[in-house]
Formats: sequence, C-alpha cells, structure tokens
Amino acid sequence: MIDQSWNEEFKKRLAANYDEMKDLYLSLYHDEHAFDYFCTMLYDYYSQRPELLKEWDEAREDVPDWFKGNDMLGMLMYTNCFAGDLKGVLSHIDYLKEVGINYLHLMPLLESPKGRSDGGYAVSDFRKVQPELGTMDELAELADTCHRKGMSLCLDFVMNHTSEDHEWAKRARAGEKEYQDRYFFYDDWTIPNEYEKSVPQVFPTTAPGNFTYNEDTGKIVMTMFYPYQWDLNYRNPVVFNDMTANMLYLCNHGVDIIRLDAVPYIWKEVGTTCRNLPQVHVLTRLMRMATEVVCPGTLLLGEVVMEPSKVVPYFGSLKTPECHMLYNVTTMASTWHTVATRDVRLLKHQLESVFALPKQYTFLNYLRCHDDIGWGLDYDYLKQFGMDEVPHKKYLNDCLTGKLPGSEARGETYNDDPRLGDARLVGMTASLTGIEAADYEQNEWKMARAIDFDVMLHAFLFTQSGIPVLYSGDEIGQLNDYTYHQDPLKADDSRYLHRGNFNWEHAGMRFDETTRQGKLYKRLRELIKARSEYSVFESDADTWVVETWNDRVLGIGRYYNGEKLIALFNFSDKEETAWIHETEDYVDLLTKEPVNGDAVTLAPQSFVWMYHSYEGERTRTAAAPKLVYPEKKAPKPKKQKEEKKAEKKADEELTTVSVIVRKMPLKGAPARQLARSMRHCKGRF
Repeated sequence: MIDQSWNEEFKKRLAANYDEMKDLYLSLYHDEHAFDYFCTMLYDYYSQRPELLKEWDEAREDVPDWFKGNDMLGMLMYTNCFAGDLKGVLSHIDYLKEVGINYLHLMPLLESPKGRSDGGYAVSDFRKVQPELGTMDELAELADTCHRKGMSLCLDFVMNHTSEDHEWAKRARAGEKEYQDRYFFYDDWTIPNEYEKSVPQVFPTTAPGNFTYNEDTGKIVMTMFYPYQWDLNYRNPVVFNDMTANMLYLCNHGVDIIRLDAVPYIWKEVGTTCRNLPQVHVLTRLMRMATEVVCPGTLLLGEVVMEPSKVVPYFGSLKTPECHMLYNVTTMASTWHTVATRDVRLLKHQLESVFALPKQYTFLNYLRCHDDIGWGLDYDYLKQFGMDEVPHKKYLNDCLTGKLPGSEARGETYNDDPRLGDARLVGMTASLTGIEAADYEQNEWKMARAIDFDVMLHAFLFTQSGIPVLYSGDEIGQLNDYTYHQDPLKADDSRYLHRGNFNWEHAGMRFDETTRQGKLYKRLRELIKARSEYSVFESDADTWVVETWNDRVLGIGRYYNGEKLIALFNFSDKEETAWIHETEDYVDLLTKEPVNGDAVTLAPQSFVWMYHSYEGERTRTAAAPKLVYPEKKAPKPKKQKEEKKAEKKADEELTTVSVIVRKMPLKGAPARQLARSMRHCKGRF
C-alpha cells in the first residue's frame, strides 16, 4: 500500500522497492494486512526522522561508497569499560580522533538484567539505554558529536532473541497467547526433541540444549543461547514488523551502522540446523530495503560467524543486496592459527578466496574483539598437512594459552567441551603476542620481539581491503584482566578476560617512547597514517597472494592507480627470506630505504611494506635512474595542481558533511551537488 498523501521523497523510495518488498514479505507471511501495516510503520519512522539525519541520507545516497575510504579505521569498545558511561565516551572523543578512529562501535548498551545479560545481548528493552550507561537522548547527543567530528556510530541490534525480562516475555509468562506466539512455546517435549536431533548447541558446556522448561507457564520455550534468552518467532509477522521498528528507532537516534547480531539463527524449521535457512536471507533483504526507504544513510553489518561458504551469501547480490558489510571472521581465525603454527599455507589459501570476491563486498577486518576465537577452520584443506580437527584444535589452544614449551602467549580457553574435544580461545592481542609474558619477566629483549610481533599483525590487518577495526586497548598494548575470576557474575565466562576496563593511566604513557605503551602506540600510528595517505590501500585496489616460496612468510600484493605494494609478513620466530623475484625498484614505505625485490630477508616476526610508483617510473631517464620515494610525486599539470589546491582549501574549510549541513540547507539538487564536490572526502562522514 502506498498512500498518496505520504511525503514525495518517501513515496519515491518506497515505489523503487515496493514490488520486490511485497513479493518477499508475502512469500513468508501471506498476509496483506500485515504488509500494509509494515509500509505504514516505515512511513511513521521516516516522518519521525530528524531533518539533519535526512540531509545526511541525501548526501550519502550521492556518495554510496562513503564508508570505503582507505582512511576508515574502526574501534570496538564497551561503553562502561572505556569511560563509564555515554557522557564519558563523549568526553574522550578527542582521544579517539587522535588515534585516527572514524568508525566507533559501542558494544550492547540497551537495557538488560544484571547477572543475566550475556554481556548486553539479553535485551529487556530495545528503546532504553542501560540506566547506568545513560539515556537515549545522550546516545543521540553522542551520535551528533561523532558526526560533527567526522565519525560514524555503530550499535548492536540483537534480533534473534529477547531477555526473559522483556515486556513480551513477561506477558507470555503471564499466559497471554498473543505474546507466547512471539516466541516458541510448546506444551510438551515432542517438538523440542525433534529440533534437538538436528540443531547444534551454541554453548554446549555453559548452556547445553536449545530449550528450557518454564515453570510459570508449565511449557517449554526455545532458548538456543542462554536459558534467559528467548528465541523470537520470525514466522510471526508481528515479530518482524515490531523488531524492524525497534531497529529504525535506533537509526533515528543517529546510529549509522546497525550490527545484526546472530542473524543466521533467526528462522527456525524442524529437521534443519536452524542456521542460514533461505528465509533468513529474505528477512535480511527486507531489512535492507526498509533502511533504504526510511534511512538510506544507514549501513547493515552482518554478524555471521560461519564457514566462508555460508558467510558470503549475506552480501546478497549486486542487484538484490543484503548486508553492506560482514565480519571477516575466517581471516581472523586463520591469522591466529598462523600465529600458533608459524605456517602461512592455510592463511594463503583463505586469502585467495577473499581476494577472488567482487570488490564491492566490504569486510570488517580485525585481530581481536569482544568475543572468543572459534576454530572454524578449513580442516579438509589442513588434512593434507596432517592436521586433523580435534588434535589440531588442542594444539592451537595449548600453544596460545602458553602450555607448550617456548610459547609466550597468555590466553585462556572458553567453552571447553571435552566430549567433542573442542574449545575456543580468549585474550587480548598484547597478551597473545608475548607482551604480557615479557612484561611479567621484565625482559627487554622479549619485549622488543613481542612489540614487533604485535605491530606485524596490525600491519597485516591494515594491508587487507575493507575496514580495519581495533579492539579498544590494543592501541596501547593493554593486557588481559584476570580480576573477572573474583567476580561471581563473570567468573563462569572467560571472555571477560579481554573485557577489562580501559587503562587510562597507561594511555597517558602513549607519548613516552621509553614505555611499551609509547613504543607500540607510535608504531601503530605510523601504520595508520601511511594507510590513509597512500591510495594503494583503497578498497578498489587489485589484491593477490604473492608466492614467497617460504611457508613461514606471507606475501600480499596490491595495485591501484599506478601504485604497487608488496607486503611481506614473517610469522616465524627466526629470520626468514621471501623469494619473490620482483623486478621493479621498491622502497620501504615506512623507512623510505631501498628494498631489493628479489630476495627479501625479514627479521623474526616482522614485516615490510614495499612500495613502487609506476607514475614515478615514467619520469625517470636511462642516464640517471632514481628511486621514487613514497612522499615524492611526479609533477602535475598546472590544471591538476590548481584542482588539488582547491580541494585542499575545501578540505580545510569543510571537514565533514555534518559541519556543512549546519551552515546551509541540504535538499534536492544542492545536496547532490555538494556530495559530488566532496567525493574526495569519502570515509570522513
């Protein structure tokens, strides 16, 4: 239904999606009245959307790749751990800008019951911030400040389940059939037992089974994650309509990126694994279209912690896209596998698959995050090297928890399941790379090596196409927090090992290069600065795996617009040589020293970014060959120089679109003209 009295811009957007949206909706729900309600609900949220955010929508529509710049850098954090509450985060925005952050992801901060929150993923009210963290108005204020500072804000949307304390759950527990139908309630164990035959357990040790008996109703309720998290029934159109409304409510408070939590789980069918079913993709596509109609400046980030073949489909197709971005979970896990084995073959194999994907697909790349490291690796590939799944997982965990002789890693296991011989890993990056062990031993030689290792892994992170995301504290080498063992509300969940409070005292040492914090911070900032300055790091660059003829050294090639980068990473604790036989003249992008591109020797656990400019090569003469250093550019034509000068002036005067929209109206053609004029600023707004 399209009401002709609705706003013209809204009608235009809805009309562009209407036929597909209706077909998909009715394929699931067969209820035209529910679909009409859905359309009306979309208009209500469009009408409620603040004008400033609508202006952002227009500008971003004209620069659809605004989030793909090589200067994009994210940070993931818990609000309470970083600064106590939302006001505290606001007071530290300048610190984040100093680091280079322009994509801020706040972990779950909506209301959830203490002691039964699963780290904020058991939401009891989707429209209320946890009181000790702040209010929705303060969230909107933070979002507005982020926009004015050239930053975008990401928030989790927990769509698979609610807390048992949610209003819907309370009314279901009170016996209201309408609300029980929003979940999966059963009178006996007949159907739940059928589900259990094919549905894997999410937490087999801490929360075994997929169902829980509810004493208040005398019925069984589906609880795939924890007993206090009740799975929502998306076969009920009321659930989909109301949850989409909850998502749009967050968007209208200035949230730019919606992280769809546990999206593969949201559709359930008996006799299946209840993961990645076709209906999940229909729902994801519908949510994408909902944002394109109401708030097209919003991005959807899918959390799909699955094997690679199951991850990529969540991008959808170029014609019918689903998520704008996905987590590069497989590369993250393969990276830590390589840290433990010092063997790059699996990582090479995995990267070849990623590099073969369309460049339009945007991954969020990371080393560590709030969650564990799961060993969902390609074991069919690893078998040829004698690495069988169960014993190999044990080796990885033993190595990265420091149990093996010579290991300097200090992680812990999570959800250890002796029955399956399975466990996951937790820990901060600095603790897993040996910085914690070196600090404990006060061993300067080990500390230098560990910092090199930490920097090398971050250089690998920054070499990948997509958006690199730091975990809060990694920029200063924050270590594990073992105090969770003494907290009865946290002791059973070892993920709190890397969820400690941000150490502001250590952050204050970041400019003191005699400290480990200062040494690491300086080097990471150099990497961040270089990545943002050289177009070879653009997401549109060609990428490939470079053959190094050494299973200890990973090689990655990048080419874009006359610039070439060969990046080499030595995962071994010994000096290694990469036999790459590159014929061009290269310089080290960071030190500016010449590099022989034939055989490159790397110190233990170190890296090199080898840079070559073909543009510079064209300016050379046979009589006087010269290396072209990164900061030197070939002479530009006069017109090009003038354009560059004008761009620089505009860049200084108009730092972000948010500043502009406060100075002038941004509607229709003026907005589009402005957006076009600021394409060079992509990634800033």
